[in-house]
Amino acid sequence: MRAIIQPSLIRGAIVAPASKSAMQRACALALLRDGTTILGNPGKSNDDLAAIEMIQSLGAKIEMKMGELQVRSIGVNPVDTSINCGESGLGIRMFAPIAALSSKEITIDGEGSLLNRPLEFFDEIFPQLGVAIESNHGKLPLKIKGPLRPKDISIDGSLSSQFLTGLLIAFAAAATEQVTINVNNLKSKPYIDLTLKMMGDFGYKVENDDYERFLIRPNPLFGLDLVRVPTPLKMEVESDWSGAAFLLVAGAIAGSVTVTGLDVASMQADRAVLQALTMAGVSLSITESEIAVTPLGDGGRGSYKPFHFNATDCPDLFPPLVALAAYCNGDSVIEGVSRLLHKESNRALTLQEEFKKMGVEIVLQDDLMIIKGTGSVVGANVHSRHDHRIAMSCAVAALKASGETIIEGAEAVKKSYPAFYEDLKMLGASVSLPIN
Repeated sequence: MRAIIQPSLIRGAIVAPASKSAMQRACALALLRDGTTILGNPGKSNDDLAAIEMIQSLGAKIEMKMGELQVRSIGVNPVDTSINCGESGLGIRMFAPIAALSSKEITIDGEGSLLNRPLEFFDEIFPQLGVAIESNHGKLPLKIKGPLRPKDISIDGSLSSQFLTGLLIAFAAAATEQVTINVNNLKSKPYIDLTLKMMGDFGYKVENDDYERFLIRPNPLFGLDLVRVPTPLKMEVESDWSGAAFLLVAGAIAGSVTVTGLDVASMQADRAVLQALTMAGVSLSITESEIAVTPLGDGGRGSYKPFHFNATDCPDLFPPLVALAAYCNGDSVIEGVSRLLHKESNRALTLQEEFKKMGVEIVLQDDLMIIKGTGSVVGANVHSRHDHRIAMSCAVAALKASGETIIEGAEAVKKSYPAFYEDLKMLGASVSLPIN
């Protein structure tokens, strides 16, 4: 699918989409909880749908009522011999340890770019936990056979915090005594904060010792013969700071935008987009219920200051911030390029190559990305490289470009933000999605 975007002036209010980070964690925790969990504001992205399918394969019963997702479960009790993670990196890294709680042999597979992501972590860690594993040279598909038995272990957290998220949840569900996970060089710490916060909402107890040691206490319900059916647990899935970052940058570039539904006290890493916007001199009005962005000058064209931002713990902010940096006068620097290698694409190179087509020079230097902003962008024919955040980044940059922009592979946004183009249109953007 292709999206055609004309230079546009946007204005209005929009509700941020549901967070796929929170939604997938909520699905995993609902699977492990005996009884009914009711999830309000459930996500509808491809990654969310994959999580729902996985917990169904692992034994959960699903029903949608009045816009809420009801999950009934008695824990991990697989009804299929295989699960498919779609293209979700969090899906494979979180659900593999959870699926390993079962004694049944399960094959875990995925699609698209996920097939090439490195998973040697499981080859190293699972045998230590009593889980038999066969992988495709450290990649999907994985064949595992548990049950996983929590024990004191040490892991490397430098590739992704998502591996730790999976172990924390699985350990908390199965531990019969206190166990410790020691972590070296943990990246994306805010995502672990989100994991621990949501685990706490479900009653799990984990002590975080400076992100270097995590003490997991036994599940208080483990081994109990519950006489009555547990009271249903209801929770709202947070709105998504990752998707909202594109809306906020769009407002800074091309018009006044108000984004509602966000929790300004959220544990989500991408809440840090507010820091970057402030560094660039973007005018923000922040209240408990909404965030309003008002552009400077001519829709922000050439009005913003170059900024220096460390995205090591929030690498998903690279794409929207590259679009913002293109409309700054001077060189903006974003740290944390090493975190972009194993995404849906090699995001550093993809951003460099696609934005070059739009007249924006990007220099990669060690762990730094230097965006040479001139305050202007050229409309061009670009490609998402099947990466949802690249598609959204190019679309946002196109809103004030000097001509039409065509985005090939535009359907990639379905992975995290299916309504992205419709939301841009609601704000007044000229977006067409012709049927090829």
